[in-house]
Amino acid sequence: MGENVTFKCLRCGHEFCGVYDTDVERMCPKCRSNSVRRVKDKPAPPAHPPKK
Repeated sequence: MGENVTFKCLRCGHEFCGVYDTDVERMCPKCRSNSVRRVKDKPAPPAHPPKK
């Protein structure tokens, strides 16, 4: 399993968090483009605990 990282869409500029896995093609949740890259100098925010 990969680590949580921040991704950026090269088409629309949307930034979002997800699990970094080299075997999975990523897609921007906003514009559906597959031109998505990992932002190396911006860590993903910590995962929030589930609400009770």
